[in-house]
Amino acid sequence: MADYTLRELMTIAAAREIPDGAITFCGTGISMVAAMAAKHIHAPNSTIFFETGAIDSLLEELPLAVADPRVMYYTAVNGALTDAFAYMQNRKTGKQVVGIMGAAQIDCFGNLNSTVIGDYHEPKVRFSGSGGACDVASFVDHSLIFMQHEKRKFVNKVDYLTSPGWLDGAGGRERAGLTGKGPSKVITNMAIMGFDETSKRMVLDYYYPGITPEKILENMEFAVDISKAKELQPPTNNEIRILREKCDPQGLIL
Repeated sequence: MADYTLRELMTIAAAREIPDGAITFCGTGISMVAAMAAKHIHAPNSTIFFETGAIDSLLEELPLAVADPRVMYYTAVNGALTDAFAYMQNRKTGKQVVGIMGAAQIDCFGNLNSTVIGDYHEPKVRFSGSGGACDVASFVDHSLIFMQHEKRKFVNKVDYLTSPGWLDGAGGRERAGLTGKGPSKVITNMAIMGFDETSKRMVLDYYYPGITPEKILENMEFAVDISKAKELQPPTNNEIRILREKCDPQGLIL
């Protein structure tokens, strides 16, 4: 088995969650590499699009941002912000829409904060805010969340609700009138977390090779069910080769 970094493992773990034929909304950085990896490895019929309006980009080179001109190369459509967000809410093709997000904080129901740390009016840190993340979290069928696995990020209560997860648990999204199906996986540098089908609370699905469930719990403010957790299959030689040679050969993100 090839050597790999935890960042590469996170990317492959996310790529495996993108089915063939999916419509994938991704941002800058590791989410873009994950979407590219899925398309090269097992999902050639997936469509990648960006909030800047580039739909079905060829992506022969890794863009450094969603506004990088390389996202516009050989697209099916070079549209606008409104086109991208309308495409994200597509319900007529029968294809699954996958959104990939990140945040500064997450709680046990997958609610995200990417706005402030501390009080909103007198914050310790102010971030760039939602961007398209609130729309992704509200409308897409299948959302993946990238997080660094740290206690300051996995918190009992987010300081600000930027993007909705399962809100207050079972039935929360329905009461709020949200059409999307809610977050499905949280992918970190230690584990893959899922959500209980009944309570919608976070659970541990997979822990990475060399990392114990106990260490994962030590790096969270809230406890999660670890009883059904399994060790994640490490990346194959082919997955690592495609990641390094096809997706990010210059090591710009990985």
